[in-house]
Amino acid sequence: MEVRRRHAQTPVNTAGKGNGGGLSKVQASDALPLPIRHTNLLFSAIFMASLVYLMRRWREKIRSSTPLHVVGLAEIFAIFGLIASLIYLLSFFGIAFVQSVVSSSDEEEDFLSHAKTSACSAPSPCTLLGPSEVSSEKLPEEDEKIVSMVVDGKMPSYLLESKLGDCRRAAGIRREVLRQITGKNLDGLPLDGFNYDSILGQCCELPVGYVQLPVGIAGPLVLDGRLYYVPMATTEGCLVASTNRGCKAIAESGGATSVVLKDGMTRSPAVRFPSARQAAELKAFVEAPENFETLSMVFNRSSRFARLQRVHCAMAGRNLYMRFSCSTGDAMGMNMVSKGVQNVLDFLQDDFPDMDVITISGNFCSDKKPAAVNWIEGRGKSVVCEAVIKEEVVKRVLKTNVQSLVELNVIKNLAGSAVAGSLGGFNAHASNIVSAIFIATGQDPAQNVESSHCITMLEAINDGRDLHVSVTMPSIEVGTVGGGTQLASQAACLNLLGIKGSNVDTPGANARLLATVVAGGVLAGELSLLSAQAAGHLVRSHMKYNRSSKDITKSVA
Repeated sequence: MEVRRRHAQTPVNTAGKGNGGGLSKVQASDALPLPIRHTNLLFSAIFMASLVYLMRRWREKIRSSTPLHVVGLAEIFAIFGLIASLIYLLSFFGIAFVQSVVSSSDEEEDFLSHAKTSACSAPSPCTLLGPSEVSSEKLPEEDEKIVSMVVDGKMPSYLLESKLGDCRRAAGIRREVLRQITGKNLDGLPLDGFNYDSILGQCCELPVGYVQLPVGIAGPLVLDGRLYYVPMATTEGCLVASTNRGCKAIAESGGATSVVLKDGMTRSPAVRFPSARQAAELKAFVEAPENFETLSMVFNRSSRFARLQRVHCAMAGRNLYMRFSCSTGDAMGMNMVSKGVQNVLDFLQDDFPDMDVITISGNFCSDKKPAAVNWIEGRGKSVVCEAVIKEEVVKRVLKTNVQSLVELNVIKNLAGSAVAGSLGGFNAHASNIVSAIFIATGQDPAQNVESSHCITMLEAINDGRDLHVSVTMPSIEVGTVGGGTQLASQAACLNLLGIKGSNVDTPGANARLLATVVAGGVLAGELSLLSAQAAGHLVRSHMKYNRSSKDITKSVA
């Protein structure tokens, strides 16, 4: 019933000294802590010394008619040394022989067995040239041979890191293979200047370079009495400038406040029974309050941070969908909750033997898809952020008035989105800010789908003089550890916000703070864009900041 997966094996660095880091054979003995010649000499010496000593002792016992089974302490040590060394020598030469027979099938190993644990060393002297030089200068002869092997299908491209033991070199060779196969060069795609070791087995497979994205800073965002300079990675003109204007309006009005309503990541396995009645029995069991403590104990064994919060079920015929929600500390938590769910499924299988687990994720979670369950129940962090913008600031900074903003929000964000049948899209452009902050801080960009669920509310208060603005975002899925957060650039952006890594004193506090910063950024972005539309400045600002001066000159001419 459990999810089947191939267990990763740890490949070793095969860059031999004599061949410049070529494709030398991987030996089982490479994993030993000492050089193999020293280890062999040590165990050979122990074997010979123990054998010679025991032979002499037994010959003396025979001459003196002493029983052979009567042994002293020295003889016990000798027997132990003889057996241990014999086992080592037989194992060593036996494994080497077997490995030499089956080594020809190494290239057929599953990709997953290499991607997770391949160890990459520092770049070898035989390193490929940079992207601008690949097509103009000849590759080293050894790399050309490897390129030919990959092009001819004799070596899978995904094995390059484990075979070469050099992630940068593997990316360069893969890049040249792509050039030869497609006939297209990648001169504009940088190769050097990136640590490929840092992404191995966790961020990206089969790399051939990296994409550069500009990062702008909006702020300071005054949120809950603190100042934040918000990093935003984007290629859309006006976005950072507009968010920055919203931050200014919030700051000059005394700042924004936020509250985290919920904090729980979800995973929903799908199971099937022979009948709907049996599925209903399991539904009743897992949702019964008296069983929660048992399920929680089983679930929480998966991690010291995972804590089961609730289980909510839905049925479709004889299929049952169980939506587990749990806290995950400072991690976004998808892997953490999945491990806990697997523990519970294994536990339930004993009492419900007819349960057939179809998948660990049955889309009732729901991950990376617009879903009403996330809009209503929440997923990740559910956050509300609000501010009161003074009338004078609305006029001077936002170039509009309170009544126009309130009217625009009703007609556009509320009524317009309802006419469109929008699901969680009652906002101006929350996705813009969420995506930019996600990319800058190493979050999963695809989770922008549900993380951008937002309803923006604008109301006139204080006899219509001031503006109350708020954003309610029920499913912001962020973390400050794991995934892309450990990459150098993304870690620097998290450090700028003061939330890099995990919070030792209060686990989960950093991730919750990041969620509030995202909501605060959305608040600023919503405020500014709505103001631009209310004042009729949207097209003019985009023509100024989202097009190069060269394009404008040509269009005027």
